[in-house]
Amino acid sequence: MLDLFNHELRLHADPSRVVVRPFHIAWQSNGSAPSRTERLVREVLDMSPGEARAQLRAVLKDFEARHWQTRRVFMTRYEEIEALLGLDGANISDEKRQLIGAYFCHEYSYAAAALMNPSAVPHYDQTGMPEGSLRILMSLRAVGEGHISSVAFREGIITADSEFTLAPEPPFATAADTHGDEQAMPEGEVTVFRHRDSTLSGTVIFPITKAQSNGLEDMRLVNFTHEDGSVEWIGTYTAYNGSVIQSELLRTRDFRSFDLVPMTGSAARNKGMGLFPRKVGGEYMMIGRQDGENLFLIKSDTLTDWGEGELLLKPQYPWEFVQIGNCGPPIEIAEGWLLLTHGVGAMRKYSIGAVLLDKDDPSMVIGRTSRPILAAADQDREGYVPNVVYSCGALKHGENLFIPYGVADSSVAFASVPIQSLLDVM
Repeated sequence: MLDLFNHELRLHADPSRVVVRPFHIAWQSNGSAPSRTERLVREVLDMSPGEARAQLRAVLKDFEARHWQTRRVFMTRYEEIEALLGLDGANISDEKRQLIGAYFCHEYSYAAAALMNPSAVPHYDQTGMPEGSLRILMSLRAVGEGHISSVAFREGIITADSEFTLAPEPPFATAADTHGDEQAMPEGEVTVFRHRDSTLSGTVIFPITKAQSNGLEDMRLVNFTHEDGSVEWIGTYTAYNGSVIQSELLRTRDFRSFDLVPMTGSAARNKGMGLFPRKVGGEYMMIGRQDGENLFLIKSDTLTDWGEGELLLKPQYPWEFVQIGNCGPPIEIAEGWLLLTHGVGAMRKYSIGAVLLDKDDPSMVIGRTSRPILAAADQDREGYVPNVVYSCGALKHGENLFIPYGVADSSVAFASVPIQSLLDVM
């Protein structure tokens, strides 16, 4: 019998979590001269000192208590506009510079609609952890205005007794952004930076490129070890532009800067790719669903180009007859690669199962759970999308598997299960 423990802690969508984001008027420009950006800046510059002071005071009254270091955010935004237009900031008062910055910002509630589909990895900083305890970090899919998805983070600790606590969430959140490049909706690879004074739990990564314009969805984080022993955190996620999806990579070594890198190859047209945490047999490997129904093992010589894979698993049991997919990257244990899967059954009910793959040859399936280890039930069924449980990545802690999972695309719950208990029911 499966010995699954559900933690009491639950995370919910929260419309009060807001950030100040750059407002790119250039996206709505009609191409006339002077541009809307230039006209708006000129309107502020033409204000009398008293009028500018009064307008800035009104903005700060409305927003300063809702955001962290609001004046600094406005000044940073002004500096980007100054570089874009070639302004002479030495001849512009601080009040007018802050007011110009405010006109090119807007407030966004990034998790008003939903918070879901978490992925967990060991934290990059284990300083001060007692023996047997593990500091972790999670990525989460946050859904806000316009059903736009972004990536949020939370940090926490799992104790030696498998108790789980979250680090306090800072009162203010900040958006990661590019440095000084005002290009609206660039294409290709971009790098975004966490604000220098922001904690990771207070950082949100929003869509930056055209391919991402309608969302960054379902990141699957993995702590990847390269052949030279260096470690990099890599997240596979889906970029969505409103009509087309594309798989991309988030790459970081310090969680201060994040490279957002499009993948190429026929497999990159699909959702839900899970990267193995190291090379296997000299090759990079992914688990993906190339046909919308079955799971495939995909191999590559590079991290960024992925072609066709080989069929690994088909739906076999009633709770997964509609389709199957992965619930995060494979996890290395002594017995092989432990892979969490999700299955979709009647009435589009989602459940989570597990598979064991051979360590040296992951194309070989050693075992598979015939029944779900987690399924939507009772109060967990209600939400933004009913009857869904879904994880983007569990982690091994001691002899247990820690599983964060989304519930009804509305909240995030947490469970722990002994790994041996999982293996026993395969």
